[in-house]
Amino acid sequence: MNKIKRVAIIGGTHGNELTGIYLVKKFDRTPELMVRSNFETIALLANPQACKTGTRYIDIDLNRCFLHQDLENPNLSSYEAKRAKELYHILGSQNGHQQDLIVDLHSTTANMGLTLILASQHLFNLQLAAHLTSVYPNLKILVSEVENQDSPLLISISELGCTVEVGAVAQGVLDASLFQETEALITTILDWVEAYNQGTISPVKHSLTIYDRIQAIDYPRTESGEIEAMIHPRLQFRDYEPLNPGDPMFLTFDGESIAYAGKSTVYPIFINEAAYYEKGIAMYFTQKKIVIS
Repeated sequence: MNKIKRVAIIGGTHGNELTGIYLVKKFDRTPELMVRSNFETIALLANPQACKTGTRYIDIDLNRCFLHQDLENPNLSSYEAKRAKELYHILGSQNGHQQDLIVDLHSTTANMGLTLILASQHLFNLQLAAHLTSVYPNLKILVSEVENQDSPLLISISELGCTVEVGAVAQGVLDASLFQETEALITTILDWVEAYNQGTISPVKHSLTIYDRIQAIDYPRTESGEIEAMIHPRLQFRDYEPLNPGDPMFLTFDGESIAYAGKSTVYPIFINEAAYYEKGIAMYFTQKKIVIS
């Protein structure tokens, strides 16, 4: 594969996720932290208006605006739809930067720890993930690949890309430990890309554990659409832990447990994510897999 020409560090895709926003601002003040010998690094805020207002978005979720049909639709006039087109022009393949790596920084109210979400299972992404897990053993690797390769997510602009999720942290709040962990992860990514371009990367001699997203799970609801049960206390904050058939999953307001009725063990993530209430998502189910990078 050709060398990486540019790394784009993106913060503020959601304007109330402060870790990425303030890291981008730090990189703007001290760009020497990003400089490496053989590629360009840029840092930018994806949704500057939402960052100013401290809200997740202005009109619609920017991280759902990157489907090809939406990017090519001149009639979409929301702020985020227009901003998605601008970002695609800056970061997309048509700008001549065919080997861009995009790192999109997010935080979550779910107990996801330090998570890397890969844009695809491209060998480059898997090699990078394997290296990062060798440096950060607690780092989780999540694959959220769309079968037809058309995704609404910002990282889908480039095949070589990842989202960094850190949590649990409340919306609109900075957590110093998570900030430092994210900054250290970015530094390690930049160092590895530099070594990759130089052809000096050391092979990682261990298998890679990934979590492959299966499906989104909604809360139990009444016929009128009202939520009628909460995340069960025994499941709350247990992201990436096994959920076995018969384990408690939800708790009604009357105190009745609702068990997981599936036939195989799954690994829930984004459990009780605050931003997903509006999307009708209580959690995602994943499968745990071992791959060789």
